[in-house]
Amino acid sequence: MDDNPRTQASTQEQNGAEPVAAQQAQSSDGPASEQTEARQEVLPAAEAELQRLEAELEAARRRVDELARAYQAVNKDREEFKQRLTRERERMMDVERGNVAVTLLEAIDELDRSLAMSGPEASSALGQGVKMIRDGLLSKVQGMGIERIQVVGQPFDPNTAEAADMELTPQPEEDQRVVAEVRAGYRLKDRVIRPARVKVAKYVAPAQA
Repeated sequence: MDDNPRTQASTQEQNGAEPVAAQQAQSSDGPASEQTEARQEVLPAAEAELQRLEAELEAARRRVDELARAYQAVNKDREEFKQRLTRERERMMDVERGNVAVTLLEAIDELDRSLAMSGPEASSALGQGVKMIRDGLLSKVQGMGIERIQVVGQPFDPNTAEAADMELTPQPEEDQRVVAEVRAGYRLKDRVIRPARVKVAKYVAPAQA
């Protein structure tokens, strides 16, 4: 047994230092552990909040896209409505223009008949005046965009002409061909405002001798 007082004191100091170091280690590990646990609790909450915000952002983006598509659809419908309205207005104007033109054409027909029946007087001053009036009315009609339908020499088309008379022909290639015009026909753009009245050839085979 070592009775050295210095050795015993040193041993006691070491034995006393170990509990103190352990207590210090426990005291130093305590706050760090608590901080770690706190961070572990905060991270899931932050991730959940981030996911919620991302979901809200995605929903907002979808809503913006829906509103943009709805606006484009409304704008497209508005443009189509404006175009339909413009076409309908133009069509109504064409109808009214055609009605006015038909009245003028009937007056032109009357003047033409008057000139045809006047005979030699057609070259007189009165006849020339009537012809000037007739030409003036025809110019006004043409200025409205109305065109005369050319039918003589063309195959008969019931969409543009009415058969008022028939003429027999021995030539098969002349069958159903317009050979004369009784009354002129007119169209406005693609619409016939007055069909022509025509004489149509009909093929009849020559009698066998």
